[in-house]
Amino acid sequence: MFLRQLEYLTALAREEHFGRAAAACWVSQPTLSDGIRKLEAEFGVAVVRRGHRFEGFTPEGERLLAWGRRLLADRSSMMAEFTRGGFAGRLRIGAVPAALPPVALLTGPFCAAHPRTSLTVLSLTSAEIQRGLTDGELDAGLTYLTSAVPAGFRTHRLYEERYLLLTADDHPLAARDEVGWAEAAALPLCLLTTDMQYRRIVDGLFRRAGAVVSPRMETNSISTLCAHVRAGTFSSVIPQAWLCLMGVPPGTGVVPLTGPVATSRVGLLTLDRKTPSLTVGALLDVASGLKMQQEIDQLYR
Repeated sequence: MFLRQLEYLTALAREEHFGRAAAACWVSQPTLSDGIRKLEAEFGVAVVRRGHRFEGFTPEGERLLAWGRRLLADRSSMMAEFTRGGFAGRLRIGAVPAALPPVALLTGPFCAAHPRTSLTVLSLTSAEIQRGLTDGELDAGLTYLTSAVPAGFRTHRLYEERYLLLTADDHPLAARDEVGWAEAAALPLCLLTTDMQYRRIVDGLFRRAGAVVSPRMETNSISTLCAHVRAGTFSSVIPQAWLCLMGVPPGTGVVPLTGPVATSRVGLLTLDRKTPSLTVGALLDVASGLKMQQEIDQLYR
């Protein structure tokens, strides 16, 4: 019963509405509310700020919610490990948008190796991935790996992100063998929004080339970005790994960016645990046998 009450609590955090949280748990709203009151009685603290509607959690409620997420995640891992008939469970991955196109190079082999598993892949920012791992809502993150590993996490490198200029196929630069970053900065550019780590990396690379980039258009959608480049209005800077999703989009051309030649490490981020869960361990085993860099490099020569 205690775990069920924690499920009510995490559903309320996710839905931020008593009625929707109850529906998500397949119980009536009074049942959900009663379960949370029993949690409050068990620990002798107020958990939820109550009014005419859900108003958030008390500080004690936030702490209990964090513990509850970890306990529920551990329960799921335990159930997966001891399921009869072989390993079965759900793998939950958060990926930064720039790493979504090549994610199938990882999840495909994982599914083939573990056919009784299921997956959830979510598009998240790097900060959201770290929070999801800490709260037990994610098993792994596919994200940029900085030189300083955040405390409490472990990394596994998968590939180096390289950058291309994407422009209309009839643009004069499309016939070039390479284009400099400073030269690209002078173009009317469409780039991803600044809340994404990929964009912050690209801005830094322009600065290293002594250029200040001021995009004419920003979007948080890869498809929107590509559509505007194809229309001939804008050019863009894309990771080479995006070609996993779309190849070179019809009506466009890609040219390597140089001066400086730049790469960024992309890989898996997991919690730093002495013994990882069976799900995470299985993912890391699959990842260690992959050659993602070679597969991505073959997309463009």
